[in-house]
Amino acid sequence: MGPDSPFDARLLRVGGRVQGVGFRPFVYRLASRHGLTGSVCNSGGEVVIHIGGPPPAIAAFARELIESAPPLARPRLLESAAAESPASDRFEILESRLETAPQVYVPPDQFCCEDCLRELRDPGDRRYRYPFINCTQCGPRYTLIRALPYDRPNTSMVDFPLCADCRTEYEQPADRRYHAEPTACPVCGPSLTYRAGDRTVSGNEPALDAALEALRDGAILAVKGVGGYHLLCDATDGTAVARLRERKPRPHKPLAVMFPQQGADGMQALRSYLEPDAVEAGLLRSPQRPIVLLPKAGDALAANIAPGLDEVGAMLPYSPLHHLLLDGMGTPLVATSGNSGGDPVITDPAAAEAGLARVADAFLHHDRPILRPADDAVFRVIAGRPRPLRLGRGVAPLELQQPCALEKPVLAVGGHMKNCIALAWEDRLVLSPHIGDLESRRSREVFDQVIADLQRLYGVQAEVVVHDAHRGYASSRWAEASGLPTRAVFHHHAHASALYGEHHGEGDWLVFTWDGVGLGEDGTLWGGEALLGRPGRWRRAARLRPFRLPGGDRVAREPWRTAAALCWETQTPWPGQPASAGLLHEAWQRRINAPITSAAGRLFDGAAALLGLVRQASFEGQGPMQLEAIADASADPLILPCDGDELLEIDWRPLLPMLLDEDTPVPVRAGRFHASLAAAVATVADRLFDRHRFERIGLTGGVFQNRRLTELVLRELAEANRPVALHEQLPCNDAGLAYGQIAEYAADRD
Repeated sequence: MGPDSPFDARLLRVGGRVQGVGFRPFVYRLASRHGLTGSVCNSGGEVVIHIGGPPPAIAAFARELIESAPPLARPRLLESAAAESPASDRFEILESRLETAPQVYVPPDQFCCEDCLRELRDPGDRRYRYPFINCTQCGPRYTLIRALPYDRPNTSMVDFPLCADCRTEYEQPADRRYHAEPTACPVCGPSLTYRAGDRTVSGNEPALDAALEALRDGAILAVKGVGGYHLLCDATDGTAVARLRERKPRPHKPLAVMFPQQGADGMQALRSYLEPDAVEAGLLRSPQRPIVLLPKAGDALAANIAPGLDEVGAMLPYSPLHHLLLDGMGTPLVATSGNSGGDPVITDPAAAEAGLARVADAFLHHDRPILRPADDAVFRVIAGRPRPLRLGRGVAPLELQQPCALEKPVLAVGGHMKNCIALAWEDRLVLSPHIGDLESRRSREVFDQVIADLQRLYGVQAEVVVHDAHRGYASSRWAEASGLPTRAVFHHHAHASALYGEHHGEGDWLVFTWDGVGLGEDGTLWGGEALLGRPGRWRRAARLRPFRLPGGDRVAREPWRTAAALCWETQTPWPGQPASAGLLHEAWQRRINAPITSAAGRLFDGAAALLGLVRQASFEGQGPMQLEAIADASADPLILPCDGDELLEIDWRPLLPMLLDEDTPVPVRAGRFHASLAAAVATVADRLFDRHRFERIGLTGGVFQNRRLTELVLRELAEANRPVALHEQLPCNDAGLAYGQIAEYAADRD
């Protein structure tokens, strides 16, 4: 650049997801390519760029800074201001600066990128077959960050000093591993250890060989991964799968399966067993690498992977260790969470050997500490788009922008089942990964840890706690014991507000909130409601006809109780009623431990039991899942009465004779059940639109995880040209409650 060339200088401030995604090296390379001088540094979670050079080059740099950012980055240009010329005649990456403003972003854990995968499989590379290979574009993040800014001393890699070769890469701005904080190699990084009884095998290759030998022999192997332990076994070996189910115990709940990444698109092996469409295949290959529910194809997988269901939860390997195991086996592996019941996944080797001793035949440990658990994310494609069922590794922490700023930081502690928590301040909201059901002590310990971690990592201290209105929930009890001001939010108001807030809704909506049960405004157990309004102003406009649940909470695991109650309500004989139900019927008649509910989820339970599919459930949702799987897609609906003045009521009673009609095949009856409820939703929407002229219809709550029901409802509503909103970033189940609780709190402050 000559002495007379035009020269400009700018100070650019970039926010969003720019930490832990290789953004600074990208800026360095971009500036060098354009011949610009100056510097880049991390500052309080943002990236500050001081740039100097010809105005056209600076303009091109600023444009590409956003448009050509690394694939894992989500940058936002916050400020561009005139500045003095940089003192340096070259471009530099400066050390991170600490600031008090809480603008940090905690990145999720990432998959193993293609560049690292090529090195992993290259015999000439010094990281050949190294189980912990990573770079700025991949590898663990959330599970190893102790504090921010995201620098190596603030991670669990602090105890692995870099060797000379790794140090050179780490300090070279043009290198792919420049400030890749988890970077390591066989010389200086974490390593594997195999343990089976009294046998211990140390070292990466020997331990890996021993683990593969055990898997080939039909063993159950507990493997420490990125966010915790998986339990692995051969997914084509029905005997091994049965042994895993018996030991865990997990008699019926479907098991996730991990497939080798083979072929040009990585899907060759998976397509031998399952039938993903284009959207599902893209989701499987995405950097998030979630579990995706896919249709079965043939019977090459063990039949007991997902008994009674027509789908399998599938995923591709996302860590180098998983790739090595799957490459070595050449066959798919069951990869289910290493935990007990609904507890968070186990992360510590000693805890794994103690807690999984009755399940696993052997253990494959590593010595990179996992600071907090992160279970795998789960998605299902519904109506042609990915819908999250569980937030986890690769997806969460999930940050969403709020439509309005809060005056003070707020913590929302979610529900009791499928718990996630949310931290919100200013116009930012961060939703945690899946914690689980708060029944056990370990779940509640992780709940406490995640609450403390999010506030510490983001530098935000909550001043208000929002919780579910049900005072018996462990999350509600925690809120009331926190010593902070609290705000209770009704369960289904939170569901509706989560959907409305995610879509930045305007005007009044009609939102169907169908799930298991949640405490309603009238003290009964809601779950089949249609709410009209907007956050802070919901009112019930419709519901399913209520009925009484015999035995209260026990109905969730004993669907026959709901089936019996439906028959008792309608005085319909049920040949399948247990002979021992007499005392229960008497208590039900006397309204002893028989709460009133309108819950659609319980209605699905009852239908599954009446059809003889599931009378005793070993996991939540077993009956409805099998009911959906068997349903005939071509079955015609029954017309259910929908009457009422101030409150429309869908009368489910005409379903009973149909469900009990043994002359009609079970798949047809299951299909009619789905079609009838979908038609009833459309009828309610039509009648309420004539009265209230709402802007949009929403579908939320765990029942709308049911793809068959949801797509039938969408088809019915499309015929009337009704715009419909479904969740796209949040789960429709209770995992989205914390977001909705924040939305309700914010609406009350408007």
